[in-house]
Amino acid sequence: MKFNLALMVALALAAFAAPGALSRPAAAEQATELRIATLAPSGSSWMKVFNAWNLTIQKETNNTLKLRFYAGGSQGDERDFVRKMRAGQMDGASITTTGLAQLVRQVLVLSVPGVFDEYEELDRVRAALNDRFAGMFDQEGYTLLGWGDVGKTRLFSMERIERPSDIKKLRPWAWKDDLIFTEFLKVVGANPVRLGVPEVYPALQTRMVDTLPASALAAVSLQWYTRLKFVSKQNSGIIVGATLIRRDKFEQLTEEQKQVLVETSIRAHKALNTSIRRDDAKSYQTVLKRGLTEVDTTENRAEWEAVGTQVRERLAGRVYPQSLLDAVIAAAGNEQ
Repeated sequence: MKFNLALMVALALAAFAAPGALSRPAAAEQATELRIATLAPSGSSWMKVFNAWNLTIQKETNNTLKLRFYAGGSQGDERDFVRKMRAGQMDGASITTTGLAQLVRQVLVLSVPGVFDEYEELDRVRAALNDRFAGMFDQEGYTLLGWGDVGKTRLFSMERIERPSDIKKLRPWAWKDDLIFTEFLKVVGANPVRLGVPEVYPALQTRMVDTLPASALAAVSLQWYTRLKFVSKQNSGIIVGATLIRRDKFEQLTEEQKQVLVETSIRAHKALNTSIRRDDAKSYQTVLKRGLTEVDTTENRAEWEAVGTQVRERLAGRVYPQSLLDAVIAAAGNEQ
């Protein structure tokens, strides 16, 4: 997937700009820079939108506020982002629920299998529970700027996986801080190889790992798919992410800067999700064209659903309250 970066930035800027928006008068003598870490690779769909967002903020604040993104895991893994935010070395991060859960553990309810697998369901959940989650992050000292997507969760592997028990004979990767997939592997009786994201590609090269959960877009962006042979046709969920900053950094901004940051963030994350959903679908077709074999697990759907149910039940009361799980299921429209 090749894009004309200049055209992408121009289109994104046009999308973010409010109708009739004019340059605002300067509200501060010195520019304020917010440092934000992300695993998104430079040149990826995420970074194209993030860079356009930054340009929009600078324009609308007369260069008194700007975002500086540290892409490609240059600041480490998501646990490192959280540690650096707490230490004041980073002002914010754009991270998945794995990183978000180190601040608010209950957010992992958005990652459990079998709750939603379509974007319309996810949109309903986030619309219904946004204020609830934003309040949780606020209590921990962080301001939620916007929700993002990473694509649909699929299983990529070197061996064909048709039913959950097939994973027991493989070497599945589990993110060091991913409680959900780790619990899934416990239920099916598999042993995870626990690594950080930057360690995955080398592990695939040496066959330390031969199975992993990822979106097609992530698998292409990180080149993981080049070391694997199979991909599941059905997705077990959607990888959810969000961008947040330290609340004290947000409160230090002028009222005008806060307004611009919030307004542009809403537009940026809306554009981001539109881009990611489109590009994830394209990436799935790309991995198939590049030789990965699609595995249809429809015949064994009952087994996958049974494992998903066990995972949700085992984590309820331990990672998130049952009432929150019920609220997510109700909002998604999937009463079970």
